[in-house]
Amino acid sequence: MTRRGCEGWVHGLKGQTICFTGKIVLDGERMVRAECARRARQRGATTKTDFSGGISLVVHGDLTGKQVSDQRRNYSDTLVAAERERELGHHVHVVDGAGFGELIHGLSARCLELRRPRRGGGPVVVPASATYDVLGAPLTARKVTQHGARELTVDLDALDEGTAAHESTIGALIEHLAHRHVEVHTFTRNSPRFDAGWAVGKELFVAEVKSLTGTSQDQQIRLGIGQVLDYAHQLRSMASGWSIRPVLVLEKQPADDRWTSLAEAIGIQLTWAPGFQGV
Repeated sequence: MTRRGCEGWVHGLKGQTICFTGKIVLDGERMVRAECARRARQRGATTKTDFSGGISLVVHGDLTGKQVSDQRRNYSDTLVAAERERELGHHVHVVDGAGFGELIHGLSARCLELRRPRRGGGPVVVPASATYDVLGAPLTARKVTQHGARELTVDLDALDEGTAAHESTIGALIEHLAHRHVEVHTFTRNSPRFDAGWAVGKELFVAEVKSLTGTSQDQQIRLGIGQVLDYAHQLRSMASGWSIRPVLVLEKQPADDRWTSLAEAIGIQLTWAPGFQGV
């Protein structure tokens, strides 16, 4: 089904009008409806007690009859109503409890598809992909603002140059992988805060991006090695069934060739702009 008015992601709660259906479970703990509504309002959303005109987002929980907090309501009707609105061209986002957790922490959440079974009946919520807990929204390079001369309590000129180089490298990496039809993602709230992540087959690549402008190259590379090894170690306990590939992405080729052999010896893929060899 074509998602008119939706790119597959909900990028925030601000301005959304929400209703909840079923039992919302977050990190293994049930979140009562009043707390769900309070957390949503903190992020700029409006909440309603049922599906009515103006609903833009449905938070879909466990619909098992015995586990629904309000048994007087048939919450499956909410999903049917959301599907009907979509068919009329009024897209209603649907997220699960994990997605709601991302949104109340200021991150993006996947908008779930609603599909009908072959033999009719109500819509079926399509489960999120296997990387749902690790890879967040599609990554975009941020615009870098320059600091004014009066702010120079530290060397902000060098900081601006380094930040600009970092974001430029991320943008180039996104473009490079897009040519291979690979989408680059940011992190989720429960995953380590890596700079970039992507999946190819059953391999999950997690990258730290380091600029080499206006700073010590050795210091930056040592820091990046430690960070990406830590990311990979954490993800191996989170993403079972995936082969975790740590990647250190540099702004440019390092001056000292020893970093290439060192990275290979410890299982890190070292690459740099503009060619990103091996990625």
